[in-house]
Amino acid sequence: MKNKMHLEFPSYSQNESFSRMVISAFVTPLDPTIEELSDIKTAVSEAVTNAIIHGYENDIGTVYMDGEIDDDKLTIFIKDEGKGIEDINMARQPLFTSRPDLDRSGMGFTIMETFMDSLEIISTPDNGTTVVMTKIINTKK
Repeated sequence: MKNKMHLEFPSYSQNESFSRMVISAFVTPLDPTIEELSDIKTAVSEAVTNAIIHGYENDIGTVYMDGEIDDDKLTIFIKDEGKGIEDINMARQPLFTSRPDLDRSGMGFTIMETFMDSLEIISTPDNGTTVVMTKIINTKK
């Protein structure tokens, strides 16, 4: 099965839960296990939260979420056009946060990497960040 979806929404914090519901509905035809679905929703939540909190900080911008299904492979793209990441390697380190003022745990990328099969971060300072995550859904239950 092949399928695609595109969604864009303002970077309001309440839209994080909306993005979780959208990705759940999108992946449902693959019949993921509860654990797979939870992993996907958590990874999307972390990526969208990063776009809102770190990408746009105190401004309102647009968060883009694209999804692609190709047989049993799910690919999710979360993009912002915010401030970008100066040092991706540092940002990927557990417990690193650029917003200690908000009591952020600094575990977002670590969680995404743990719950998904692959994680790619593409970022340019002052031009935004795109997070690309893939997960193979075990269709042979």
